[in-house]
Amino acid sequence: MSVKALKPYKFPAKDVRANFPAPLLFIGWEDHLMFCSPVALPLPADTPFGALTAAVLPGVYGAHPDFARIDWDAVEWFKSGQPWTPDPAKTLEGNGLIHKDAIRFRTPGLTGIEGSFS
Repeated sequence: MSVKALKPYKFPAKDVRANFPAPLLFIGWEDHLMFCSPVALPLPADTPFGALTAAVLPGVYGAHPDFARIDWDAVEWFKSGQPWTPDPAKTLEGNGLIHKDAIRFRTPGLTGIEGSFS
């Protein structure tokens, strides 16, 4: 849920891009509450989107039994809650992702351990 400040802040924000080693990207897996919230990952803007599924997400979600069964061609992606189709050949920046963006993915047919959403 977003929050709108009633008065302007009188101090510099600490979560600006310059204060991180790389832009933060929040990634969540729908219907898998074993991971209760999106993970925040510092990922260089020039990272190919396809590297997320091949190299990044296995280290984050690979311990879940459903992960090995994901059909990445059938995955549904969401950006800011809206359906979104990323281009795996383009970089994160080339896909329009910026610091502190949130994306989620849904894996049709996979809803957690024995369908429990966990």
